[in-house]
Amino acid sequence: MGERRDGPVVIDLGAGVATPADPSVAPPVPDPDMPPSGQALRTAARLGSRPLSGPARLFLAAAAALAVFAAGVAAWDFAAGLLARNPVLGALATGLVGLTALAALVLAGREAAGIARLRRLDGLRREAGAALGAGDLAAARKVAAGLDRLYADRPALAEGRARLAARQGDILDASALLDLAETALLADLDAGATRAVEGAARQVATVTALVPLALADVAAALVANLRMIRQVAEIYGGRAGTLGSWRLARGVVGHLVATGALAAGDDLIGSVAGGGLVSRLSRRFGEGVVNGALTARVGVAAIEVCRPLPFRARPAPRVSALVGRALAGLFDRG
Repeated sequence: MGERRDGPVVIDLGAGVATPADPSVAPPVPDPDMPPSGQALRTAARLGSRPLSGPARLFLAAAAALAVFAAGVAAWDFAAGLLARNPVLGALATGLVGLTALAALVLAGREAAGIARLRRLDGLRREAGAALGAGDLAAARKVAAGLDRLYADRPALAEGRARLAARQGDILDASALLDLAETALLADLDAGATRAVEGAARQVATVTALVPLALADVAAALVANLRMIRQVAEIYGGRAGTLGSWRLARGVVGHLVATGALAAGDDLIGSVAGGGLVSRLSRRFGEGVVNGALTARVGVAAIEVCRPLPFRARPAPRVSALVGRALAGLFDRG
């Protein structure tokens, strides 16, 4: 029998074998009790706000123009060749090509009209700010007239437009006139915009809490927020197409970044999801609440960007109130 040894056995690993890493420099183990941070919506915001470089924009524009040109030439050659072989089928193909081109022109016109309406809202908001800053009554009356024309096709605002038209001649102060225009024309629109924001926050919170698939919450947050921004714009009079909606979304995200709204939401997130709610529910439900709160912040930014007048006579929407109404009954607060 061999000699029995008490104590540790040292094994020589030899040269060229890596030694174990020092535990003191190992990365920390993720803490499952850390409060949720709304990573899905923050990721969606980063994706939506990432600007394209100049060469990238040039490449995309050139590629799109080349694709349209190639498709047009191919369609023309197809119709011309078919017309030479069979006049009836060629005439039918030519008509379909013309109909496709007409539809493309109509879509382009709608996109241009949508962008023009968004610029009209931006112009009114800038003119209102300048009139308030300078106390210019003539500029304020010009803004009020622009609002009246903007909402001339809204039957629900007919009473407010009549009240504004009846009283604006007696008002000799720029701020008072714009306050009257705000209360007469924008009260119902503000209510509709807040309902759209609450619905989007509820949808994002529900999908985040109930769908455990990877990146599903990011996709849901991105789609829901883009739809919400477009709805808010339409409520205030900016009917944007696809390109206009993307431009508007970039503007909203830029407003969030400029004001630090996403980063400044830690106090709200802590009050909504960091207290007893997360301790009673799963982490997934807490993440849903936080994503819903951040969606409400995006909605408030969309209202501020799309509203033709700044908030003065009417109170601005508060994110905590929007989240409370959006998630009422969805998560039990105990």
